Amino acid sequence: MKICNLASGSEGNVTYVETDNHKVLLDVGTTVKYINDKLSELSVSLADIDYIFITHVHDDHVKALKNIIKKYKPIICLSPQMFSELEYLKYYENILLYNDSVYLDDLSVDIIKTSHDTSDSRSFILKSNGKSMLYMTDTGFVNQKYFKKISDLNFYLFESNHDIEMLMNGPYPKWLKDRVSGPYGHLSNRDSAIYLAKIIGPHTKQILLGHLSQHNNTEAKALDTLNEVFKEYEVDFDKVTCARQKERSELYEI
Repeated sequence: MKICNLASGSEGNVTYVETDNHKVLLDVGTTVKYINDKLSELSVSLADIDYIFITHVHDDHVKALKNIIKKYKPIICLSPQMFSELEYLKYYENILLYNDSVYLDDLSVDIIKTSHDTSDSRSFILKSNGKSMLYMTDTGFVNQKYFKKISDLNFYLFESNHDIEMLMNGPYPKWLKDRVSGPYGHLSNRDSAIYLAKIIGPHTKQILLGHLSQHNNTEAKALDTLNEVFKEYEVDFDKVTCARQKERSELYEI
């Protein structure tokens, strides 16, 4: 399994995943040009993508979708609630409505509910040929009932959206601060680190912290908080980097 984050943050989110038989995108929240430009660095294009999985319908996760289906014909995977909200998909033929799981020969995708201020939001556990990853973004908390499913995976792309002090002392109005930090918002650095300390295991190879706020976080704060929490929980793990808004990550092969 190959994994590359192409963009992560409030201006757009896209992640590329490749197996022996499939080339998949998780969210398409930037532009067609941006996605093709970043994919070309991997010797791939949107024409090669056969499945696109959508976590929720906020613009920073679906911005390119309407233009993608005008030119390309990938299978769009999303929930019935999301499908009903995206009118331009009504007459598009290549739709796969998911609920709990999707099986694509060498790729299985377990789909878990998240807590975000939209009608429906999900995260994905991808497995292929004994390798595994979690794509967890845009959630105010992680339901404990999913801990067993998401534990000891090989790769985590995990939201670490904001530093609490920066958020509370920053320029956002109170209603927006409450939204971001609330149960239907985003994970703080500390909450993210605590979850990761509880779920990573001996088979974990890499953590990529995602959806860092441009106004209420920094890479240094996200990494320092994670290191502090891992020390508190006696977790010895240092293969951690941050996904960026306008710069793709390295191509990870697990």
